[in-house]
Amino acid sequence: MADPQSNAVAPARPANPIPVDAPTAGVIHFRHRHTDRFTVVGNHLAQHPHLSAVAIGLAVYIQSVPDGVSVTAKALTLRFREGEITIRRALNELEEAGYLERRRIPLGGGRFATRTLAYDKPGCAAVPSAASAPQQPAAPQAQPEPEPVPSATTGPAADLLARLRTVDARLILSVRDVQRLAPAVEEWLARHATPEQITRTLTANLPPAPIPIHHPPRFLEHRLITLLPPPLPVSAPEPHRPRPAPFITCDGCERAFRSHVPDARCGDCGPAPDRSAA
Repeated sequence: MADPQSNAVAPARPANPIPVDAPTAGVIHFRHRHTDRFTVVGNHLAQHPHLSAVAIGLAVYIQSVPDGVSVTAKALTLRFREGEITIRRALNELEEAGYLERRRIPLGGGRFATRTLAYDKPGCAAVPSAASAPQQPAAPQAQPEPEPVPSATTGPAADLLARLRTVDARLILSVRDVQRLAPAVEEWLARHATPEQITRTLTANLPPAPIPIHHPPRFLEHRLITLLPPPLPVSAPEPHRPRPAPFITCDGCERAFRSHVPDARCGDCGPAPDRSAA
């Protein structure tokens, strides 16, 4: 039997206006800058492609509690609604992924204790506390050298990509983006696509102006790859045709006609005289 539907009215909440530049589909975030009681969680955990939702939730909870809090399966079962089997399965997932380590510590007299080590990121090293670390004078750190600014690429492909922002201001590209996308445009040019055709293809059917293009290089790269035209077919060579006979002048009537024989006469004047007998 299906559960009865609740007729309770949800509590009224202030309706936040949707930003104008918000995407047309998917989640819309309203950010809040926390100043106390917050935990920093890496996207490698929050967006892990193989961990279950229960495992990710337990990992976030374990990272948020201080040292000394019990995180055994029984203790977590008392804290959450999930059963002990589900909790144990999630802890095994975290141990296989490297976020947890359960180590047996000898206590002496043949006794052992299991200690749980939690890692904010798999493979990160333990940082010694300030009290136990010896005080050493800090060595002067060398200032990192600024990264060299890449030189602008020149050529028909680079010029085409740089001019896209004149068609639509949202398609502005950096020098690195132009260098990365120029080979794809050169492939279009090698297939006898004109710059006007390439520009028209890259800028066709764009979203309306208020809607932003969040990553123009990725957007253009997708169109350059998926809409690449095929190469033009190679035309077959023309069949060999014999050259026509040259024009010569008939000795009898001075009429021009074609013949491969130098001393030939036209049909009206008859055959040429035999000059060898004379």
